[in-house]
Amino acid sequence: MDRTPTTGAAPLPSSNGPAPLRFALPRPDLGPWRAGNTGTEGVWRFDTGRPGRHVLITALVHGNELCGAWALADLLEAGVRPQVGRLTLAFCNLAAFDRFDPQDHDASRFVEEDMNRQWSDERLDAPSTAERRRAAALRPFVREADWLLDLHSMHEPGAPLLLTGPHARNQQLARHMGAPGYVVADAGHRDGVRMRDYGRFGRPDVEEGDPQGTRSLLIECGFHGDPASRGVARDQCARFLAAAGTVQAQALPGWRLPDAPRQWVLEVTGPVVARSSGFCFTRPVAALEVIAQAGTVIGDNDGEPVATPYDDCVLVMPSTRQARAGVTVVRFARRSPL
Repeated sequence: MDRTPTTGAAPLPSSNGPAPLRFALPRPDLGPWRAGNTGTEGVWRFDTGRPGRHVLITALVHGNELCGAWALADLLEAGVRPQVGRLTLAFCNLAAFDRFDPQDHDASRFVEEDMNRQWSDERLDAPSTAERRRAAALRPFVREADWLLDLHSMHEPGAPLLLTGPHARNQQLARHMGAPGYVVADAGHRDGVRMRDYGRFGRPDVEEGDPQGTRSLLIECGFHGDPASRGVARDQCARFLAAAGTVQAQALPGWRLPDAPRQWVLEVTGPVVARSSGFCFTRPVAALEVIAQAGTVIGDNDGEPVATPYDDCVLVMPSTRQARAGVTVVRFARRSPL
């Protein structure tokens, strides 16, 4: 049985219990940037008045994912302005961020419900929770954007992942950007729509049509508390803004990390959804681990064995830290060159 992660590093066990992980990334001071300049708290917009894409970069969709907040604050501190079109920067779930405690960081992921499952007009038209109300306030900016980069981080240590959805146009952009090394093609979550898939961003390529049309990426920059995640977020901002034509390629000196030596597509074939908080992995598992043999049992879902569905199955983002009924605890994927 091959338990080697695709990164080539030693396996990083996800926890059944789960044991605390050290949170070494400090909480950014958003005081200078909190108000925004749009009349919507935390949202900044810069408009050149010249034709060009409307580019949106978002952070803090989850209140404990600090790397994106650092990257947006760094962009604002650097005085970045678009050379064409419009640039919008949004600190999203500020109410959850205000609850952040490095000793219990999972508790500040959201206030009432996951903001990144609320992006359907049906839910946003009836904003019954703190997250839906905030998403409804942000909806006009998301609806107007042409290109979206949503900055996130992960419950467990692991290599950065760029989530493109099933759309070829987003995978082409990922290839153009040249990093990170792992690109995840997935269809989303059963319990709600992500911002990255909202409205025009979720349309199939054949409907989108216009090669100058929408692009939407979600970057998982590494473990929430790893200081390196801030560097990944900055790198992705620099690459995305240059690809969009919003800034020149040489802008933001020192932000870009080395290109990935090779990029892989991880085509997600299905999630494992917890039936309850009692879900557990029955053996050590690692982010991006390749399980050689189909039928290998890796977990227990309230008495039902969870086994890999095919040979050379890649485990994408295994974690029990948010395990409860309806939450995805791991995804199965096939790997191929991008």
